[in-house]
Amino acid sequence: MHSDMLNITTTTSQAEVIAFLSDPHKHSQANTIQRIDTHAAMVFLIGPLACKIKRAVAYPFLDFSTLEKRRLACAHEIKVNQANAPQIYIGAVAITRQRDNQLEIDGSGEVVEWAVLMNRFDENLTLDKVVENGPISDDLANRLACEMVRIQAQAPLRPATPWIADLARYINDNSKAFARHADIFPTAQAAGLEKASLIACQQIKPLLERRGSAGHVRLCHGDAHLGNIVLIDGQPVFFDAIEFSDVIATADVLYDLAFLLMDLWHRGHAHESNVVFNRYLSECRAKNPQAKDPQAKDPQAKDPGASDHYQGLAALPFFLMMRAAIRAKVTIARRDFCPKDQHADISAQANAYFVTACDFLNDTPPRLVAVGGLSGSGKSTVAAHIAASIGRAPGAVVLRSDVMRKQLFGLCETQSLPQEGYCEATSQIVYEQLYETAAEILATGHSVIVDAVFARETERDMIAQIAQSADVAFQGVWLEAPQEVLIERVSTRQNDASDADETVVRKQTSFDLGAIVWARINAASQPDDVVAKVKSILE
Repeated sequence: MHSDMLNITTTTSQAEVIAFLSDPHKHSQANTIQRIDTHAAMVFLIGPLACKIKRAVAYPFLDFSTLEKRRLACAHEIKVNQANAPQIYIGAVAITRQRDNQLEIDGSGEVVEWAVLMNRFDENLTLDKVVENGPISDDLANRLACEMVRIQAQAPLRPATPWIADLARYINDNSKAFARHADIFPTAQAAGLEKASLIACQQIKPLLERRGSAGHVRLCHGDAHLGNIVLIDGQPVFFDAIEFSDVIATADVLYDLAFLLMDLWHRGHAHESNVVFNRYLSECRAKNPQAKDPQAKDPQAKDPGASDHYQGLAALPFFLMMRAAIRAKVTIARRDFCPKDQHADISAQANAYFVTACDFLNDTPPRLVAVGGLSGSGKSTVAAHIAASIGRAPGAVVLRSDVMRKQLFGLCETQSLPQEGYCEATSQIVYEQLYETAAEILATGHSVIVDAVFARETERDMIAQIAQSADVAFQGVWLEAPQEVLIERVSTRQNDASDADETVVRKQTSFDLGAIVWARINAASQPDDVVAKVKSILE
């Protein structure tokens, strides 16, 4: 057993409970019972129900060592999860000993254990299982981001100071766990990770304090990896939020998001991680538009919420690293409760998370990429599919002029703007916001892709100047295709942020574009081919 596990009290009564819950003859709802083990709990799948008990263990980060503590933990698990997953969580129930000495779920006799009773869902539809069969759709990735924004918006505010102070302790706990398993976590790399983690933690402390003051530290889900998200009726449902410690569940909302981003990235789904990342940032900005009427308000006025999240990207490498490191620590802890024939696989999983954690703190210089071209040239498709390969994880922030224009008026992306929304004055405001936002993000060390028409030389020169001022590499890409191709594409668009139609394309093709010094790409071919051409330029 782990020496970081304290006061283990796997009692006779709990062993008896395990035997009871494992025996299908004791339950009329099931012919067979499946058991799922984690480092802190056991879940028994009994017909249409799932019954979860806490292990009688104590770690530095949780304590279930007494019946009363397990009762409180079960009750709190129901409280923190019913808001996000009411279709799953039924209630906290006692497991009791009846007069005939038999155990019963939710009986009236002596309480010998406490459990969380849930409606069973299809365990093959948790997202960790889903992604084993291939990438999730962009639509689902977008819905994941929107659901996380919704959940976090309802989460209670918490003071930031205790959470910030605890970060150094988390690093120390990780290092201790790694040291105990030097065969899994090489000593030199673990020491290097600890040193880099402490330096990064100290560097971002003032930023985290500011974010706390702005209301970005909340009582979050706290454990939003893919295994704790399930598809029910096609919709992502977040379950199994941290119940054992409000202290650990309290975090910066970007730290909460980082678990999902990390898990997708770690499992080889970089594009999907980037889609979640960009939708999350866009959704947060949409919730707090800078100006619903740009003609009536100061167009330079910034929304602090959106700006805070862009500035918060300076902390994202640390957040991603911490999520992967903690996952490595928790994964290796699971080995003690699993059959020996699973130990090698668990060890490999833990090491892989450890390697991912180290990679997140590698120094990757930011860069700025501008993707321009007339409407229908495929700018947004290209930008979305190259983003994951640009800069540090989880890839570049994509700033799309069409989306920013809608947000300026407080509209959803797919709502149509009246013609005045495309007047010269409004377009100038949109481009100014693109420049300013790109500069703000680059200052954090994160890469940016700006997706806009860039029909004027002055616009192309200005975005290049943003990169020069930030002292980062710049690449402009100009996509071009025959007018008939552009018209066909805009005519078949559905549910898109762009309002461009045939009339707009014909007008644009009459523009004097001036000298185009960016890399010019024939975008008339299939999207995958165009994306491949652009990636080759950016390598």
